Amino acid sequence: MNIIDFIPTEQLRPFIKTYRIIESEDELVNRVLPSTSLAIAFRCKGDVNYIKENQKDKLPISTISGIRKSVRLINYAKDTATLVVQFKEAGAKAFFKEPLHELFEESVSLDNFIPQQKIAVIEELLAEAKTNNQKIAVIEQFLLSRLHNYKPDNLISAAITIIQSKKGIIKIKELADALFISQDAFEKRFRKTIGSSPKQFCYVVRIKSIIDHKQKNQNLIDLAIDAGYFDQPHFNKDFKLFTGQTPSEFFNFPSFW
Repeated sequence: MNIIDFIPTEQLRPFIKTYRIIESEDELVNRVLPSTSLAIAFRCKGDVNYIKENQKDKLPISTISGIRKSVRLINYAKDTATLVVQFKEAGAKAFFKEPLHELFEESVSLDNFIPQQKIAVIEELLAEAKTNNQKIAVIEQFLLSRLHNYKPDNLISAAITIIQSKKGIIKIKELADALFISQDAFEKRFRKTIGSSPKQFCYVVRIKSIIDHKQKNQNLIDLAIDAGYFDQPHFNKDFKLFTGQTPSEFFNFPSFW
């Protein structure tokens, strides 16, 4: 598998983390861990499938995926190429006026949000593109055409900063109080902008932080305590939902992106 990341143009940088092109000459299965933001995937060639309960579920050519709390297994057939647009946490809201929380744990065809005629044009241009830079140019032109007069929600941006600084370990009421807003109003505003509830978002940040900051030879019990867990079984359950593996299995043979 060959994975190449591209930096967005300056106008799109406030909203897009990266463009990622994934190429595979041989058939393989990749483990994709949950992320804190939405993504769009354009299948440029070949077949790509989700694997659910040992069954292959073929993905549409253009797919939008919401925030997830559980791991995904993706099967790439021989000779495939996929371009993934990875949004920043609140970035997708700049391009879609629809309620993004309805996409939580879901991956659906992009034509649920954009007319099929427009999607067909993008897919045709991607198929004709000879180089990766040409593919990126097609996607950036499409995104710029979707960029509406969006004003970032500063309160939600502040909430994201606090959650990440706390590594996901914070009570939602405490977070709302710190931002001088009622918990109910905050949760509705957060879901609308980010695509998940604050609690679900904190969970993803929490487990990602554990994975990103684990020290070599660190005891798993100490790891769980540092992450705010009071018992090992609860930690193991959350970790396995996130990665599809126990902590021991995952850290002994890490294989994901």
